[in-house]
Order: sequence, then structure tokens, then C-alpha cells
Amino acid sequence: MAGTRPRTSVRTAAVWEALREALDELAQPGRPVRIVDAGGGSGGFAVPLAELGHDVVVVDPSPDSLAALERRAAEAGTEARVRAVQGDAAGLLEVVEAGWADLVLCHSVLEVVDDPAEALGAVAAVLRPGGLASILVANRVAAVLARVAAGRLGEAARILDDPGGTSGETDPLARRFGLDELSAAVVGVGLQPRLAHGVRVFADLVPPALVDGDPDAERELLALEHAASRRPDYLAVATQLHLLASR
Repeated sequence: MAGTRPRTSVRTAAVWEALREALDELAQPGRPVRIVDAGGGSGGFAVPLAELGHDVVVVDPSPDSLAALERRAAEAGTEARVRAVQGDAAGLLEVVEAGWADLVLCHSVLEVVDDPAEALGAVAAVLRPGGLASILVANRVAAVLARVAAGRLGEAARILDDPGGTSGETDPLARRFGLDELSAAVVGVGLQPRLAHGVRVFADLVPPALVDGDPDAERELLALEHAASRRPDYLAVATQLHLLASR
């Protein structure tokens, strides 16, 4: 992903690695992989996926984000492969035909929607049999550790005790997840968990000044992220949890 800042590539490397493997699995002769990006915003994933030759429908409630997506796609020359639709995750079936998608991205969405089960049900409904869902959520354990490390002990205690893993009314997220909770929610809508990753296991712990502009430090951090992302004992401390699930 040429042109991205080093910090960004390290923070998303584990997700992209899993997506590339998924795309290889889903590829069919004679047509591109059909992708729905629920809550895809300005196209951080959608445009690079279109650059790889795939068709992407981005469904997002923000008209400003969708306008930015369309500009980004035009600049990349991928406007013919990216379709922007205003809507939310729970309403995917209103804009995408049932069973159309080979791959659905649901990244940083379940933490903010009114009803995660409803959103996941819509994700499952637009997937074809054998299709894959890529689900990325905030990790409740890591949120507690981050607050403690920052000296925000009251917030840490509230996230620790709250059933949804939130610190209260001022928290930008309505909920956070543990891997067991996420897996159960996925199974509850008829999807089968396939592979779990830890995302940003170390990237958020390293001061940006020590990485940005230093290719050697970036490579070392990227190697650490890669090594730890699929180790079960490091999942608990990753800032985000990434789950691939099949229909």
C-alpha cells in the first residue's frame, strides 16, 4: 500500500494479511471478488481492494465520508469498481441483494451500532454460502490496560466492571468485546468463526517518534506484530480483535 504512513501500515498489517488470504480463497475464474464494506467510511480498505481488481460496495451513514470515498476512488482510478451507498449495517439488505457478497467487511462497526446482533445478521444475510465476513472490534481487556497505563484509573475500573466494556456516557464506544463474546455473537447469526487475530498488539505501545521515518524500526515493529497477531496468548492485549467467519 504505497503512500501510506509507516504507522498506518503497521497498525493494519494483520488485517490486510488475513484479507489477502481470504481473497485468494474466494477468487473465482471470470469475475472479481464481490465485497461489501459496512461502515467503510472514506475507503481506507475499499479503494485498495478495488485497486486489486475487486468490486466493492461501501455502505456508510455519513454523506461526508462517502463523498471523501468517491474523491479517493476517482484519484486512484477505481471509481468504476467502488459504489458508495448511504445506509447502516443493519440495513444492508435494503441496498445489497441477499447472498450477493463473497466478502463482507464489518470493521469498527459493532462497537457503535444500536444492535450488534441485528448488524451481524445483516452481514450474514448478504453473504453467499461459503462467503467470508471480516469482523474487527475493540478489545475490552486492552482498553482497561491502556487506561491504567495512561493513569486514567477511574475509566479503567468502569470499563472493567461494565457489562459492555464502556466507561460511561462520554465514551465514544457503546461497547467492547472479548473474543468469546464476539465468537458467540457470530455463531448466533449462523456464521462459523475461522481465524482470530490480534491487531495492534504492540503498535499502540511504541511512541510514534521512535517509528515514523525509521524504516528499520518500522520493519522490526511490523515483524513483531506479525509474530504475535495469531498467538492466542497475545490476543487479550491487542487493541483490536479481528475475526474471519464463514457462512
